[in-house]
Order: sequence, then C-alpha cells, then structure tokens
Amino acid sequence: MSAREEILGRLRGALTDVTGEPQPGIGHATMPASEPAVGVGAGGEVGAAEAAVLERFIEVVEDYRATVVTAASEQVAQTVVEQLREAQCTSVVLPAGLDPAWQEAMRAAGLEVHAEDQATTSSLDAVDGVVTAAAVGVAETGTIVLDHRADQGRRELSLVPDVHVCVVRADQVVSGVPQAVARLRPDPQDARPLTWISGPSATSDIELERVEGVHGPRTLVVVLVRD
Repeated sequence: MSAREEILGRLRGALTDVTGEPQPGIGHATMPASEPAVGVGAGGEVGAAEAAVLERFIEVVEDYRATVVTAASEQVAQTVVEQLREAQCTSVVLPAGLDPAWQEAMRAAGLEVHAEDQATTSSLDAVDGVVTAAAVGVAETGTIVLDHRADQGRRELSLVPDVHVCVVRADQVVSGVPQAVARLRPDPQDARPLTWISGPSATSDIELERVEGVHGPRTLVVVLVRD
C-alpha cells in the first residue's frame, strides 16, 4: 500500500460514522445571506444587534491603543478640532472631498490647513496631522478601511503625518471581514487601492520592545458618528 492509499484509508475510516450535510461554519466557509444594517433604524433608534456591533468596534479599536470618541453629526467639526488640539496639532492636511464646514472650523480654531492638491511628500512630513473619512469599519478586528475616494485622499496622506483623525459613520461599521469585503468589492470599472488600518503604526524590535510611528501615524483617533 502506498502512502497516499494509507492516508486515504485512514480518512475513510474516520468518516464512516459521519452522516448528513455539513453544518454551517463546519467544514466550509459560509457567507451570511444578508447583513444587518448598522446605524439609526426607522424609528430613529439603534437596535440591540447594531449597538453590540458598534460597542465591539469601539472595544477592539481601543485595544489597539487608538482613541475613540463619539459624536452626533452636527458635532463632528467641533469634535475633530478638539481631538487635533488634544494631540497638539498646529497644522493639518485635508482631502479635497471632506465637508467644507470641517475646514472652516479648523481655520477658525487657528489651525494651519493644507489642501491635498498642494501637499507633496516632503511637505507632508512637516504637517502634524491629517483628517479623513473612511469606507468601512470592521468590529471584530478593530480595522478601518480607506478606499481613497475624495473624502479620504490619496494613500500617503494617511501614512506620513504623525496624527490621523478618521471619521467613521455608524452605518459604515460591519461585524466582520467578509461583510467588509462585500461592501468594498468594487465595480469592475472602479477598482481602487485599499488601506487597512488597525490602530496606530507599531512594530517591535528583536527584544520585543514596541515602537510606534515607524510605518505611519503614531496617533490614531477615530470619531464615530452615531446618528
């Protein structure tokens, strides 16, 4: 008997008492038929399942040593300014597609605002922070995904400045990676680069000493808009 035949024989023997169809999640991957929406429901309230997803998202993001603050939609500009001040930022670069009211609030607060189209790699190195929106948030992994549309800017904007303030809407948060991929799956004519962010940039040296800010922002602040 060859080694192949011996292995197959053992497998057949081990499976002799297995009957019926495999159960979901056992022996093969399954995708949910539909994904529950996260965010404000028809009655203006967040359902229990959606609230649990948001709380899990906050918990895991904070486990990665990022800061999470929540805000109502009308408070976003003020909250972003407060977080930039707390991070001691005096200058910030903004993607072209962000809400103009946010830019006005930052200028009114005395921050030096740089436009994306005028920012070069070398000039970004002198800017304290960046503010972007997001495409998706993943609760189980605490990950934020950018697909670099107009409100998120090109990739280097979120990699060079030392502070990244990222605004995520509650209805952008999904429970797991499969749901995130389903949302991000682009139209064949609209393939886009993706940046997956799980906490501030961090790495470890040979002695397992944690070092932050080597590959990207040292500080990540997530502003979660819950309505």
